[in-house]
Formats: sequence, structure tokens, C-alpha cells
Amino acid sequence: MVGKMASIRSSKSMSAQSINLKDLADGLEDQLLVVDPAFNIVFANLATEHQSPNSSVSPIGHKCYEIFESRNTPCSPPLWQCPHRNVIKNGKPVTIVHRYSSPSKSESDRCVKITLYPLRNPTGAIYAVAELRRDITAESELERQILRRHHQLRVLTNISNAITTSFDLDTILKIGLNNVLEIISGSIGGILLLNKDTNTLSYRVQHGLSAQYVEQMEMSIGDGIAGKVAHTGESILLEDVSRDPVTIRPDLVSNEGLQGFVSIPLKAKGKVVGVMNIASHIAGRFSKDDVLLLNTIGDYLGTAIEQAELYAGLARAGERYRALLHHALSAQEQERKRIAREIHDETSQAITSLTLSLQAIIGMAEMKGITDAELLERLSTTHSYAVYAGKEIVKLMKELRPTLLDELGLPAAIHRYAKDILQAKGINVSAEFSGVEQRLPPEIEVTLFRVAQGAIGNILEHSDAENAIIELNCNENSCEMRIEDDGKGFDVTKLTKVASDGRGAGVFTMKERVKLVDGCCHIESKQGHGSKVIVNVPISKDMADEED
Repeated sequence: MVGKMASIRSSKSMSAQSINLKDLADGLEDQLLVVDPAFNIVFANLATEHQSPNSSVSPIGHKCYEIFESRNTPCSPPLWQCPHRNVIKNGKPVTIVHRYSSPSKSESDRCVKITLYPLRNPTGAIYAVAELRRDITAESELERQILRRHHQLRVLTNISNAITTSFDLDTILKIGLNNVLEIISGSIGGILLLNKDTNTLSYRVQHGLSAQYVEQMEMSIGDGIAGKVAHTGESILLEDVSRDPVTIRPDLVSNEGLQGFVSIPLKAKGKVVGVMNIASHIAGRFSKDDVLLLNTIGDYLGTAIEQAELYAGLARAGERYRALLHHALSAQEQERKRIAREIHDETSQAITSLTLSLQAIIGMAEMKGITDAELLERLSTTHSYAVYAGKEIVKLMKELRPTLLDELGLPAAIHRYAKDILQAKGINVSAEFSGVEQRLPPEIEVTLFRVAQGAIGNILEHSDAENAIIELNCNENSCEMRIEDDGKGFDVTKLTKVASDGRGAGVFTMKERVKLVDGCCHIESKQGHGSKVIVNVPISKDMADEED
């Protein structure tokens, strides 16, 4: 029993030794101190003593604001509001993050997380405040870098989206410049593009620069800062551009108040296509990290410039193609009219005369009692050939330019053409026209007739149809034409280009004709389910006025 009691006493003694608060506090890496209501430090662990600004002097007995803020009075705005008073007054813990600005540019600011707890005596009254200080500079810097990288990725995504969704160069460059200024918290900048013909740089988009500066700041390759960047393909970072000897037009730079300056090449496939200048009214505003980021964005924008130029070239080529096609089709239409007129005036007249002459000769032979059966048979056969040739000539004239189109308008011309071509081959034709009481503009009428001519020809040659339906519905704004058959149909997806044997040329020509009048042509067909051609063309006010 005596031994057991001794063991218990020994255990209690060891427990008391192990719960020495001073030893526990000294083992913490964070600063732990106790401050009384008069701001006196009454307790401090080893971390507080070692990490205080003057580690040779013990902080105990000194004011907290003297040790940590180097002040003679308690902390107050505008520095910061001392939280001790609030803890003593409200009796609740408080946590704040306090940033200590570094006097040196080479050192980063220090962030400290401070947690304050009220200490109470047995009666519940607050007699002091325990303060736990943890240096979170590294965590704060990491968080800042993560947010910065996230912001950078968002900006790069915005620029990438602009590049992939827009073909307009000015729109892309404005989005790029605005996002660059946002990411570096800037307000002054511009993008200069290289003119390959004159070998000069000039501003295409800008923000925060005067019109005079933008207009007069044009330079050749190699001249000035931007010219040097375009020549070397290397970025330039300047502490103060107004003092740089390379600067051209220092008067303009001075008037703008520019100091901090960075110039970035915009490259595409290794070649400089432009330069991006970012400026500030504060000297030394930009860092090498900014240059690295801007170089990445510069590569994006360089690619966008090249891509936009390619699209512009394609657009110009497309316009030339449309102009040439329009000219070709117009010339074709004029030639059709000329040939039809000449056939009518000359060939048709001659064949008609030949037919009448043969008829007269046969009549004369019969009157004179010529009984040569072989001669009469040959005359009759020749007359039949002449009549047939006359009919074919009339048919050819209708193919080239139906007179009904000029005389009675589009509906009558389409209906008559369909009946002459399809019903003669046993294909029933039904037609329905609405909103066509007034004549349409000539260009629209010719386009729709030629499309109908092509569609009807396809029905005749390829469909094996029994019935065909033609609908034409017009209003003051547009016309829609539908030509449908119940034939064998075909696979539209296989008709992607004109084959070497010419198959598909008719469809291609129809669609191109409709495009020339800003319309659209859609073909629907399936094997065994017939075909449908749908054409929709707008009727602009200008076209209607021209017709009037």
C-alpha cells in the first residue's frame, strides 16, 4: 500500500512537470504572448523573443505596439484598428490578417495571421488577452500566385475564344488588348500592325492614348522602340521610356506622360506581324514576369493576326469569285437571248420558208398530175423533216429564252415549260402560285426560272417520277419556290462535288445562282422517296425600286 501511494505521488509529480505552460509555449513555432489591458506584454514564448524586431531585448514589460509596430501610441486608423480593445470589450475571440509592408523593393511584404483570445480570472472578468501570431507570408503568396495564374488562364481563354469565334481582326485585337490591360491592372496600351508593303508600323487599336499620338506615332522597321522590337523579334522592358535615347518623338511621349513601358513582338510562325506596347504613368511599373506573360499573349495575337489576314484574303477571293460568276452567268444569259433572237430571226424564218416551199412544191406536183411516186414520197419526207426541224428550233428557243418569261412573267413561263417538258413524257404536273400578281425584279425572275429549269430537267432525266408539284409563294420581302417529285430519289450526302463526267454540275449551278441574289437553295432527297428542291430568295427594297 505504501509503495502504491508513493507511485501515485510520483505520477502526479511527473504530470505537473509535464504540464508546464511555459515549456509548451516555447515549443510552438508561432508567436504566443499575453497582453494586459494597458497593452503591456506580460508573457512571451521563445518564438516571440526570437522573431521580434529587436531579438536582443525581451518583449516582456514593453508595450505591444512598441515591439511590433515601432509606435509610441496604440495602433489606430489609418494604420489599422487595434483589436485588443474589441476583445476586452466584447469578450469574444478575434482573428485578423495584418500585412507588414517591406521598406525594400527586393523583399516582399510580410503577412501575419493574428488570433486574440480573452483570458478570464475565476470570477469571469477579463484580465488579459492571449495573442497567437502566425507568419502566413508563404501561404498568402502562394494563394496570390494561384489567383494570378487563374486570372491569366481566364484571360488566355478569353483571347483564345475570340480567335476561334471571330474572323474580324479589329474585334480580336480589341479583346486581346482589353484583357492584357485587365490582367496587369493597366490602362494604357496599343497594338501596331506591320505593313509588309511599306515596311512600317502603325497603331490599329489602342486604349488610353491620344488621337495625336496614335496618328503621328508611325515608324519604320528598326526605328524607335517598337521598330526595334519588330526588327529583332525580342521584347523590350523600360523603367522610364521618356528617358530612353531610342525613343522617337520624345515630345509626344512627354505629352502623354508615359514612363513605365514594355514592348512585345506579335509573332506568327516565327515572323513578326505586329507589336504590342503597354505603358504606365509610373516608372518601373512592369516586371520581367509581366514580360513573360505578355510574350505568351503576343504569340496568341500574332497567330490571330495571321489567321484574320488569311480569312480576309479568302473573303476577297470569294468576292472576286462571286463577281466573276455573276459576270459569267449574266454573259451566258445575254448570249442565250442573242442566240434565241438570231435563231428566231434567221434560222426559224428560213426553216419556215423551207417548209412552206416544200408544201407548195408538193401542191404544184399534185396539180400538174405528176405521178412519180418516189419523187412525191421524197418531197413528203423532206417536208416532214422540215416541220420537225421547225418544232425543234422552237423548243430550242424556249430552252434558251422563253418568250413567256418576258411577256407574261415567271409563273406562266415555269408552268408552260414544265408541261411541255414533263407532261410530254407522261409525268403529271400540278402548279400553285400565290403572291405573284406583280412582276418580280428581272434578276429574281431569271434566277428562279433557271433553277426551275434545272430541277425540271433533273426530274425528266433521273427521277422516273409519275407526278411533279411546283409551288411559288411570294410576299413583299421574299419568294419561296418548291419543286417536288415522287421519283426514286438519291443520296444527297454523296453529291459533294462536280464529278468528272459532269454529274452534279446542275445542282452546283442552281445553288450558285441562288447565292448571287443572296438566297439559299436546299435539296432534300432519299432513296425511294423522291426529291424536293426548296429555294428562298429575298426581295430587297432596292430591287423592287429598280423594277418600278
